[in-house]
Amino acid sequence: MIALSDRAAAIAAGKAKAIQVITSQTRMLALNATIEAARAGDTGRGFAIVAQEVKGVSAEIGQLASEMATELTAALDELRAVGRRMAQDVRGQRLADLCLHAIEIIDRNLYERTCDVRWWATDAAVVAAAAEPVPEILAEAQRRLGVILSAYTVYLDLWICTPEGRVVAHGRPNRYPSVRGLDVSREPWFQQALASGSGDDYAVADVTRSAALEGAPVATYAAAVREGGQTHGRPIGVLGIHFDWEPQARAVIEGVRLSPDEAARSRVLLVDARGRILAASNRRGELSDRIALDTKGRRSGVEHNTDGRTTAFHLTPGYETYRGLEWAGVIIQEPTQNDAA
Repeated sequence: MIALSDRAAAIAAGKAKAIQVITSQTRMLALNATIEAARAGDTGRGFAIVAQEVKGVSAEIGQLASEMATELTAALDELRAVGRRMAQDVRGQRLADLCLHAIEIIDRNLYERTCDVRWWATDAAVVAAAAEPVPEILAEAQRRLGVILSAYTVYLDLWICTPEGRVVAHGRPNRYPSVRGLDVSREPWFQQALASGSGDDYAVADVTRSAALEGAPVATYAAAVREGGQTHGRPIGVLGIHFDWEPQARAVIEGVRLSPDEAARSRVLLVDARGRILAASNRRGELSDRIALDTKGRRSGVEHNTDGRTTAFHLTPGYETYRGLEWAGVIIQEPTQNDAA
């Protein structure tokens, strides 16, 4: 639409200019005819009248051409503006849809983590270790956790904790030797899991770097280990599982389907409820910087700055029993040269 408007404007301007050239030539001919009629005296009087009429018609044509050019220019400018707004809206909605797709993938992924932790908290070896943390039982629980980790590569480690908050067994003792004996009693995920009402409940913490796991960023999920592995059994410990955040988030961010041109001028982000950057396509500011995301109470939206920058976002929709943590997918896109113009 914009290209056709530009073409129509160019054609209209060219034709109007051609008409002005013709009317200018016509007025010159009329002037010459008037001069010749004056020289001819009475015999040229009729030609003088015709010359005046031609001059008048030429002036009217010139005026009409000028008005046409002005009106067409205004109409085509308006049409171009409408086309740009439509293109901007379409691009913005597409970016918001891409944000939704990214955060939906994260939600579905993290929903599976909530299922894992509740399931593994009922594993016989885990329940036995929480009920009777003696060396031979803990060794079997540790072996069992190692088997789980070998099959579920999205985790860095799994921890069995006592009700007092001490880690008594974990899945990777060789890789993380300082974990056993660690005090996690002040961790919100531990406290929430221990205080949960049933085996259907779980706790989740925002992404943070774990010093015990060599500073790796993790999303931690936890559930109470209950007596007898029963849904409403008495809590006898806590199972904490540490999701390996960085590679999983990187795969989601890099999977956003932008063209090479768009990717070069776009920043794809996952942010938490406070605007803290959890993952960024350019890696800048991860787990340190924040962005000011004004949602205006909307779950999804697009904002266009005066400088042409577009910011699209979509808050977490949740998945199944996972309500999400009000995280959002965000794309900040710089304008093209044509948009800037």
